[in-house]
Amino acid sequence: MAESERLSKCIEWIDLSFVERDRTPEWAIQVGIRCHLAGMSTRDASQFLDKLGVQRSHVAVHNWVHKAELQPVSTVSADQLAVDEKVIRINGDDYWLYGAVDPQTNEILHFRLFPATTKQTTRWFLTELHRRYRLDGVEFLVDDADYLVNVLDEDGYRFQMISHGNRNAIERVFWEIERRTSSFATSFSHVEPQTAESWLKALAVRHNSRQS
Repeated sequence: MAESERLSKCIEWIDLSFVERDRTPEWAIQVGIRCHLAGMSTRDASQFLDKLGVQRSHVAVHNWVHKAELQPVSTVSADQLAVDEKVIRINGDDYWLYGAVDPQTNEILHFRLFPATTKQTTRWFLTELHRRYRLDGVEFLVDDADYLVNVLDEDGYRFQMISHGNRNAIERVFWEIERRTSSFATSFSHVEPQTAESWLKALAVRHNSRQS
């Protein structure tokens, strides 16, 4: 089997409806996106495509990832969700990444990036999460993150403060995010926060595709 055919299999999670006028073969776009989200820099992904006979710049790979607008989509399989927030750096500034993970499947349900962490941003995140998944009766697993705990308590959500067990699912996810953003710092240099959030959501889609 040709290398291009092998690499184009099992990546149905990438929707290529955005490439109607692109001169690049669809399988090559899929491979470029997949390689970058798997850990390659955009330059390395471009060089890898070159070995497969497709010459495209690292800028093209970057654009494919963000034009795809990948969004994590899953279903809640249990009555608990692990939620957390983490600081990441974008162009030298601090931003707060909120995340929710199903501890039973290890799938990422939602990511949201904010320039600050406040009660209002926390409520926005929880409202979006609730709207997408209808979380009536779900218990949230949190650590001692101040705003998450305060808002969950004030707004009447069920929650449990723990630092181990089922919360390990989101700890592993945030550890991977931290590893990727430190290893490929250029992913978050000279970009708008919306672009960084798009990349994080695309990474979540790839992560979920590997959990089944």
